[in-house]
Amino acid sequence: MIRCRAVEDLLRLHAPQVLGALVRRHGHFAEAEDAVQEALLAAAGRWPEHGVPDNPRGWLIRVASRRLVDQLRADEARRRREENAVRLASREAVAPPPGESRAPSADDTLTLLFLCCDPALTPAAQIALTLRAVGGLTTAEIARAHLVPEATMAQRVSRAKQKLRGAPFRQPGPADRDQRLAAVLQVLYLIFNEGYTATSGAALHRADLAREAIRLTRAVRRLLPREGAVTGLLALILLTDARSAARTGPDGELVPLDEQDRTRWDARAIAEGTALVEEALRQGPAGAYQIQAAIAALHDEAARAEDTDWPQILALYDVLVRRAPEPMAELGRAVAVAMVHGPRAGLVELADLEGRLTGHHRLHAVRAHLLEKAGDTEGARAAYRAAARATLSGPEVRYLQTRAARLAP
Repeated sequence: MIRCRAVEDLLRLHAPQVLGALVRRHGHFAEAEDAVQEALLAAAGRWPEHGVPDNPRGWLIRVASRRLVDQLRADEARRRREENAVRLASREAVAPPPGESRAPSADDTLTLLFLCCDPALTPAAQIALTLRAVGGLTTAEIARAHLVPEATMAQRVSRAKQKLRGAPFRQPGPADRDQRLAAVLQVLYLIFNEGYTATSGAALHRADLAREAIRLTRAVRRLLPREGAVTGLLALILLTDARSAARTGPDGELVPLDEQDRTRWDARAIAEGTALVEEALRQGPAGAYQIQAAIAALHDEAARAEDTDWPQILALYDVLVRRAPEPMAELGRAVAVAMVHGPRAGLVELADLEGRLTGHHRLHAVRAHLLEKAGDTEGARAAYRAAARATLSGPEVRYLQTRAARLAP
């Protein structure tokens, strides 16, 4: 009997390519996504007991395709269009012409990625749909990442799928591709972040999501090798993921950056990421991903926490918040200010973020850390507890509660 977790990893790997194959073959994005979900449920119930088939992707495509065709037939019957349903079923039965392959490929996933970032959708809908269809996140996980109710996110995803009804499944042309690229990169970064630090659950790290984000980013870079933002994003996620092995202790507990065993960092990923940073900075004006990648490289190049070049990191954050101002970048800058000018200076910076990050556990956690360094034990303990209440990640809760307990009188 195969482990359920192994089956889950396998299903997450194949799901976007199965969806891509169905949309390419049949269209009907919303119905195809529903059919894929039914096939995944069938596999999750069958494979752990009966074993994984020799061609798991092919199995999923056959099951999902049958269910999609059945659904389309039923829909057509309700609308009294039996001819179209018969024609669809006939097309399904016809073998592909000689030399033409209908086998799914990585290109299907990439095409699906750009389809989900159709300009007809709002940026919020593009991100939500891609995380659902390509990243494999649940609606609840996407909602938590965006700090909105799950019902709101479900409506957003549903409306996005309906808007894509009838959209052709093909790679966009150069002009259209450039228009969608910013949304694609943002989605890939969000998928990676959910994998690197899961917003909920017992595990800190979801390696399957992180690997998928890296794989898809590499695919986009092969398509656009001279695009600095793409190169910068790949560098950023490689340099960040390089620390994964050292982020948890023997019992799965969270280990903060300054306490990690840096000999466990992935030297090969760091070398590749550093080279990509240098390449990205040569490819044009530095945007948010290139600057964040340069910051990550400075962290990774320090053999010890005390060797970190914080003045240079602060200088890069100054550039980042000018070019791409957003609360999380400003939160990172506040930490850098504290490391260069002292915790009190960092706390002053945090005060400016209150209105934009109210209730976010990372704001509470950073404040707790800086209050502790400033000697305000009572304030730090309260902030650690507030941070623990605000996160749904089990390892983060345990870490924050432990920090608070250490400061108890």
